[in-house]
Amino acid sequence: MGRELVFGLIGGLGLFFFGMKLLSDGLRKVAGERVRRILQLLIKTPVIGVLVGAAVTCIIQSSSATTVMTVGLVNAGLMGLRQAISVVMGANIGTTVTAWLVSLISFMEDFKITHFALPIIGIGFAVSSMGRSRKSKLRGQVLLGFGILFLGLSFMKGAFQPYHDSPAVQKFFESFSRNPLLGVLAGMVVTMLFQSSSVTIAIIAVMAFQGLISFPAAIPLILGDNIGTTITAELAAMGTNVPARRTARAHTMFNVIGVAWMFPLVQSGWYARAIDAVIPGPIVAANVMFAIALAHSAFNIVNTIIFLPLIGLLERVSVKIVPGAAELAAVPRYLEKHLLDTPPMAFEQARREIVRMAEVARGAVKDAMDGFLNNDVKSLNRVASTEEAIDNLQTEITQYLVELSQRNLSEEESQELPVFLHSVNDIERIGDHAENLVELAQRKIEERLPFTDLAIAELKGMYSETSNMIEDVITALRANDKTSARRALKREDRVNQLQIELRQNHIQRLNKGACKVLSGIVFLDFVNNLEKIGDHLTNIAQAVMGSLRWERAAE
Repeated sequence: MGRELVFGLIGGLGLFFFGMKLLSDGLRKVAGERVRRILQLLIKTPVIGVLVGAAVTCIIQSSSATTVMTVGLVNAGLMGLRQAISVVMGANIGTTVTAWLVSLISFMEDFKITHFALPIIGIGFAVSSMGRSRKSKLRGQVLLGFGILFLGLSFMKGAFQPYHDSPAVQKFFESFSRNPLLGVLAGMVVTMLFQSSSVTIAIIAVMAFQGLISFPAAIPLILGDNIGTTITAELAAMGTNVPARRTARAHTMFNVIGVAWMFPLVQSGWYARAIDAVIPGPIVAANVMFAIALAHSAFNIVNTIIFLPLIGLLERVSVKIVPGAAELAAVPRYLEKHLLDTPPMAFEQARREIVRMAEVARGAVKDAMDGFLNNDVKSLNRVASTEEAIDNLQTEITQYLVELSQRNLSEEESQELPVFLHSVNDIERIGDHAENLVELAQRKIEERLPFTDLAIAELKGMYSETSNMIEDVITALRANDKTSARRALKREDRVNQLQIELRQNHIQRLNKGACKVLSGIVFLDFVNNLEKIGDHLTNIAQAVMGSLRWERAAE
């Protein structure tokens, strides 16, 4: 393998990666929260899940992003396992769009791709740099990514071109057609290394276009690509909850079993002949990319059609493979709509759900603290999904209380309603501060910031007081216990006092040179966030005490 091939391939892959990242990030940001809402709200049946998964993947140009997003939604309890399996099935179909995109090269053989790629890059850069609105800048980024992607493909094409007539190179790649199992393994390994099925398909298509590999030899590589792409979801599921890990396993099973039943057809040459029969004329350099795109799409579509009726079986097998309780933390447990016409009972159900939401927030704060003290990345990663669960519970409880407000309420119930609403918002803000603590912990880990034993002991002491305050507030909420609420309010005074003491102690350490400036900034921010959590807990405790009424709610 000559220097020109190595340099051209490395540079082309780098440009392709960079272009695909710009394109995917731009499309994802343009779609914004809409994509997450689509995944969460529209998936009522497996068929719709497949269609939504395919559409979202086409929009954001990344099956990895779709599967990771799906694992995240399952981890947060916003999506069920069966829904998630249907989405990743659709993502497999949606990712084949990249192959069709790459196949456009075959229609540009008579003129240089760079004649189009370079102006697109220039226009995209101009729009992204000079655009006045955020949307226009993102559209420019999408255009820039599209141009860089094709420029990278052209470099890869040029790198392989000198080896078009090399017997040794052709003999090496043709071994894949003689040994399809070797081709499957090679495609799987390459995709796992790059964590991108798009890159593997691009390499396969360019090699076939240059005549380095025949169409039958390309098909096993495509099958391996489908197995290799599951590595992204498996990595995303590490450290997540049971349903999220089950989603990743179901994705892997779906692709591996699909390749297994297709492999005999590939090994016998039947699949290549079937694709050949669909394409008018013989498969040559001019249409081989089109044939590869068709083979890739046909495999994933047929595999989905076969497994869609068996989605329940995939679900049951994944449950067997990943045992354990599968609690959906973000799905309301007590908000029974049929009780809305009986306000006293509905209020009690809302109170129970608020208590549960507070318990979820308590877990987020604990994970953030554990991650900070022990440099535990897994604990920190859990907070993001927990925060999504808290946000979803806030939405569901608020909607329930709004519907309850439209019923015929007594004067006491009318006064209690805004108290509940404020408590829900305060708990959601506690989740936000837990995320702030995670960011501080990540900064401590990434920058390897040192902390003195005394500073750590002080943080542990303040967290202990805050944690006890959370427990008192949860007890007060659960039983409308004013004694626990008073105890929480007393703890808030101690939390405020600790904030002042810890700030003063930090200044003394800083003056003595015992503390680094950056560590000190993180220390103070951590203390301030704990104090803010105490403020929100105080609001909830005051609500239980009965000091929050309509006047406070209007502030």
